[in-house]
Amino acid sequence: MNWNTILFLLVPYAVVPLAVVASAYRLLYRPYTVSSLSSQILESRKLFWGSISFHYGLVLVLTGHLVALLLPRTITLWNAEPMRLYLLEATGLALGLWALAGGAVLAWRRYSDPRVRAVTKPADVLVLVLLVISMVTGVLTATLYSFGSSWFTAVFTPYLWSLATLRPRPDLVADLPWLVKLHAFNFFLLVATFPFTRLVHIVTLPLGYLYRPWQLVIWVRRPPRDSAARR
Repeated sequence: MNWNTILFLLVPYAVVPLAVVASAYRLLYRPYTVSSLSSQILESRKLFWGSISFHYGLVLVLTGHLVALLLPRTITLWNAEPMRLYLLEATGLALGLWALAGGAVLAWRRYSDPRVRAVTKPADVLVLVLLVISMVTGVLTATLYSFGSSWFTAVFTPYLWSLATLRPRPDLVADLPWLVKLHAFNFFLLVATFPFTRLVHIVTLPLGYLYRPWQLVIWVRRPPRDSAARR
């Protein structure tokens, strides 16, 4: 058994069930811990600029990966035109840099602000480090190995589907550069840490807000003491 088999066959089949079972346990038996634990009250300026860039950039990049996984032929047809291929590559790189800039701001906020640093747990640091590694290796991969949107559909899409259909083919990723492998393996590490950190709040999509009745806010104002005394 070689390292490729361990990292891209055994590790995925270990971390995915772990993430599913541990997340379900936390949602069912510790629901009040499923939160992002906002620290906005401690510092809001850097949080605003970092969070907006980080979340929107990362969500759009992940959406692109998901489209390539679920609709690989669509990506292949789109990339058949060189101009569209360059546009997709440039857009993906720009979004990756945007997310990385937001992640850098959030990391600096955790380190530089004493109040935020005081409430930062080791799990928060671990998640932030893994996310930064993911973004850095993703940006470097897009920069050093061109046309990733095309070879992703030719290599990673079949590999991931082979895992999902229980017919694993780790050999598909055996010859990839180490940087690309690091980017992929780091994703599995994020999956492994998912249920034990604040990342788990991702599963709490607030869909109820779409159909629940509006909230009524009623202000209760106490009368001034002088006017109350006159009465």
